[in-house]
Amino acid sequence: MKKIKEVIVVEGKDDTRRLKELFIVDTIETNGSELSKETLKQIKKISESRGVIILTDPDYSGEMIRKIITREVPNAKHAFITKAEGIPKKNGSLGVEHASDQALFRALNNVMTPNDKEEVVINSKLLYEYGLTIGNNAKKRRQYLGEKLNIGYTNAKQLQKRLAMFQITEKEFLNAMKEIEKEFMDE
Repeated sequence: MKKIKEVIVVEGKDDTRRLKELFIVDTIETNGSELSKETLKQIKKISESRGVIILTDPDYSGEMIRKIITREVPNAKHAFITKAEGIPKKNGSLGVEHASDQALFRALNNVMTPNDKEEVVINSKLLYEYGLTIGNNAKKRRQYLGEKLNIGYTNAKQLQKRLAMFQITEKEFLNAMKEIEKEFMDE
């Protein structure tokens, strides 16, 4: 089993159980969207000594938790699973606990570290030109882009900020968009 140095921030005990099936890992549970001030203090403190990786569900609540933690702990690292990877096989809600071994290994092998400067590298005109902000397939294109670049799904408003946060270069962006354009042509 692979040991993970950082503490992983997850939403609940089922996420912790699932990660411990695959990794030697410590977690902090937010108890879903009930992120308390004490838990936030704990995350902040542990980030100073061991570091933290945020791995929340790929849904609205997961993104809200991620934003709150990132605001308080800007040096937190990020791991993402896709919505498709978080779908339960039977009943239940979307979540990390339903992700396959492969999805969790991919997410934790592709941890993203934010750039504290957040310089705009990809301008809004380029996002528009590639159909990421407006159009019939804009949402689907952003979803594909998030998967290709390991930055998670974002809405149109968040995309430029997320690209800057993880210092995605124009070259990385353009390479990912070439692959995405090919996929759209094959459909």
